[in-house]
This record gives sequence, C-alpha cells and structure tokens, in this order.
Amino acid sequence: MPGRWGWPLIALAGLVAAPVAFARDGPPYVVEAVLLLLLAVSFIGCGLVAWRREPDNRVGKLMILYGAFRAFAALGFGFVVETGSGLVLTAAILLQDSTILLVILLLLSFPDGRLASARERWIAALAFVALVPLELAWLAFLPPEGPGLPANALQIDSSAATADAVDSVQRVLLVVSQLALAALIAQRWRRASAARRRLLLPALVGSVALFLFTTVFVLDKVAEQVPVELVWAFFATYIAIPIAMLAGMLRDRLARGGVNELLVGLQRDPAPGELRGALARVLRDPTLEVAFWLPEYGSYADLDGRTVDVEPPGPGRAVTPIDREGRRIAVLVHDETLARDAGMLEAVAAAAGFALENARLQAELRARLDELRGSRVRILEAGQAERRRLERNLHDGAQQRLVALSLELGMLQARFAGDPESQRHIGHLRDELASSLAELRELARGLHPAVLSDHGLEIALEGLVARAPLPVHLSLRLPSRLPSAHEVAAYYLVSESLTNVAKYARATSASVDVDRSDGRLVVEVVDDGCGGAAPDGGSGLRGLADRIEALDGRLGVWSPEGGGTRVRAEIPCA
Repeated sequence: MPGRWGWPLIALAGLVAAPVAFARDGPPYVVEAVLLLLLAVSFIGCGLVAWRREPDNRVGKLMILYGAFRAFAALGFGFVVETGSGLVLTAAILLQDSTILLVILLLLSFPDGRLASARERWIAALAFVALVPLELAWLAFLPPEGPGLPANALQIDSSAATADAVDSVQRVLLVVSQLALAALIAQRWRRASAARRRLLLPALVGSVALFLFTTVFVLDKVAEQVPVELVWAFFATYIAIPIAMLAGMLRDRLARGGVNELLVGLQRDPAPGELRGALARVLRDPTLEVAFWLPEYGSYADLDGRTVDVEPPGPGRAVTPIDREGRRIAVLVHDETLARDAGMLEAVAAAAGFALENARLQAELRARLDELRGSRVRILEAGQAERRRLERNLHDGAQQRLVALSLELGMLQARFAGDPESQRHIGHLRDELASSLAELRELARGLHPAVLSDHGLEIALEGLVARAPLPVHLSLRLPSRLPSAHEVAAYYLVSESLTNVAKYARATSASVDVDRSDGRLVVEVVDDGCGGAAPDGGSGLRGLADRIEALDGRLGVWSPEGGGTRVRAEIPCA
C-alpha cells in the first residue's frame, strides 16, 4: 500500500488527469464529461480530507482510489484512438470497471473502514469474483468494439458469443451483490440510533446510487438505449456520496464550535442537574448518560447517588472515561458513533471537567445521604425486630407463667374456703398478680403491639382509640395493608400522640385521621387541649420524627399556646 506521501501523490495525479480528460471531450459529450470531472474531483477531495483525519481508516483511501481510477480511465479512453494502443485500452477498461468494486467496498466498510461481518465479506467476495477473474475472462474473448479500435492486450481469442456469456454472468453477480448491499444498508439504517443515522447518511445516498446503477446496468444489456436522464441521475447520486460525507465532516467541525458555547454556559455555573443536558446538546446525543466515580464506594453513581453499571456499556453504546488531574471523576456513556471523534470527546471533557467535578461531589454527597438514610432504616428495623422478640418472649414466657400462677392461686383459694384469714391473703396475692399481669401486658404492648402484626393497622388503631381516656374520633381510609415499617411508624405516632394528649394537653376530645392516597400515607392527630408541644421537648415527638424521616417522610407539629395541638406525618407509600 502507498506510504505517507503515496496517497497525496495518487490524489494529485487524479486531480491532474481529471481536467485533462475533461478538456479532450467536446460536444456532444460535454454534460457527461462535466459529471465525470465532478465525480472524480469530489471523491478525491473528500477522500483526502477523510484520510488526513483518520489515516488508518480505509474509507478515505478507497475514495481517493475511486476518484483517481475514474480520472485515469477517462483519460485512457481519450488516448486510445490517438495511440491505437491495446495496452492503454485494457488499462482504461480495468480501471473503469474496478471502480464498481471500489464503491461496493467503500459502502460496505463505511464508516469504520473494515468488513466486520461474514455477510459483508460474502458481498465483497461476490463482487470481487465478478470484477477480477470474470473480468479477465471477458477481456480474453472480447473482440474489438469498432473499426479502427485496437484489441485489448489480454485478448487470446475473438469470440463475441463467449464474451457476451461471461458478461451476462458478471452482470448477474454484480446485480445480486448490489441488491444485497442495498438491503444491508437499509437494515443498518433501520436499526441505527439517531446519531448513527447521521453518520450513515452517505451510505444511504450510496444505496440510492447503487439502485440507479443497477437499473442502468440492466437496461444497458436488455434495452436498445439507456435514457440519458437516467445516466445523469446515476452520476448525480454518485457525486452526492462524497458531498454527504463532506457535509458530515462540516457538521462535526460545527459541533466542535459548540465546545466554546459549552464553556460560556459553564461559566454561569449551571446547576449539576443541567450539566447532562448541556453535554448532550454539544455532542448531539440525547441518549448521553453521565456516571460519576465514587472512590469511597468503588462504584459509579448517577447524580442522585444511585449506583449504576457502566461496564459493559451494551450494544450500540460506548464509554468514555473523564479524568481530572490524574483522577477519575466520571464517565460518559454515549452512542458508539461518538467514539470515532476522540478529539471532540476530549475537548468536551476538558471544558466540562470542573463542572463534572462539582457534580461528582454532589453525587457523592447524595450517596452518603442515601447510605445514612439506609442506616437509619436498618437501625429502626433492627430495633423493631428486637422489640418484637422481647414482646414474644414476655407473652410466651413470663406472661404465661403469671397466668398459670393466678390459676393455681384460684384453686388454692377454693381449697381454703373455710379459712377467712387464708382467703384474705390469697385474694390479696391474686389482686397483686392481676396488677402485675396488666402492667406486663401494657409493657409488651408498648414494646410491640402483637395485634399490629396479626391484624393490621386498622384493628390496632381501633384498639388504641378504645383504650384512650378521652373521646377520640377515628377516620381510616386504607384500601389495603401497608408495608410493615409504615404500619409501625403510623401506630407509634398515634400511640405517642394520644399518650401526650392524655398526660399533658388537658383536652376534652381528639381526632385521628389516616389516609393513603396519591402514593402517600398521611397520619394526623388533632386535639383541643392547651397546646405548647414541641418536637425537641420531652414528649417523645423527636423520636417519632426520626422514625418518620427514616422512611423519607416529614413530621409537622403545630401547637400554639391555648390552641390545641396538630401532629401530621406524610410518608411516601407507593
């Protein structure tokens, strides 16, 4: 393959040959000559730009070869009559027909410059067979095309019938390969993302050009004359291929100018939540995601501190790491087409480095808050589990033994029915035992109300209201059972509030309202007492607030002096 200076020299030779060939064609071939000139020059020019941008990508090299071969072939055909050289004629024919293989390879390998799948390699192999071994076989039997024209240098026998048969096989193979290529490009387009479709636009234009070429190819064999307008349309669509590629390159250059706009926007210190949108606009990828590296946790997280997986990125996606001062701060998860423009990604990363660092700190803070919230929930759950265990132990152990002891005392009292003094002592013991059993049951209920686990919040609250020392109106709107943590929080909120009402409020009545709707659980306790309660006081409201906040809820207390007290909790509950 040509080296560093080989490709520019090939391009230069083609750019020189194209106008020379154009100048040799006079009327009535001016239009065709102009189209050939534009075709050669556009492919060579865009190929040079693509080669300079990505020297290791074959796309630019194939474009240079296509344009140069077109120019050399046109120049060769112009000199055939003057020189009468069969060698020049053969070279011109081979160069012209090889451009078909070049454009097929170009569209198959676009935009990465390689044949990635077996299907692509089979299409290329089919075109190769038609245009290399069968082309040589066709030339071996091709007679001179007109009086005064030389035979080609590869002719071994002049047989028009044999040459025509080989030509028919060539055309069938080429039509099949071109239709397969068009179907492949259509499939790529249908499956591609928006960013990928912008990149594949030249290939889509190429599929239209192939359709027109196939039509001209078939008509040239079966019809007496191909409509000249169809030939012009064929050339125009071929010229549109490098133009579409040039438009894509220009679009990329304009996108690079968006980095300056990004810098200006970041100077206004936008909120971290707006950063992803700004990066997506500059990179023109609405699917862009930003994940921040949290070294303390050894994982990536989104802006809300939630852990995200970035490896592997998934089909059609790519990951670009962003480092600042030698430290990983984030990664961009984007459409894989953006990975082709590493310079653009580096420029965006450099421009947004400081803002990404700020956003990373916010993500880390939110992750810490989530961890703290999770710790609070776990502590509450562990405490509640321990309270439930103690309640069960009291119920199944000490409480049952006291009940058994009370029964035995009853039987003992019946045995000493004739002894008043013994009857009095045993009766006193039974009364003390009943008081102890009542206190033990109250203690167990305070540790964890068994009725809550067994029958749910509604029955448990009805029991609380029934035991209250003042009239309490209970309103419940619970279409179904709540999660255990929510039931426990609501129960203790009502229990503590009613206890405070009984002890401190000097109230004559109270109301309890529990409602679950719109994804929230709302618990409200209101009394008509003297007011003056405070969450930070000794009323236990601070502990209730901690329990509610551990569930992402809020507790509000309104208690003006002489105006009663209103305690309201709102807890998310999907």
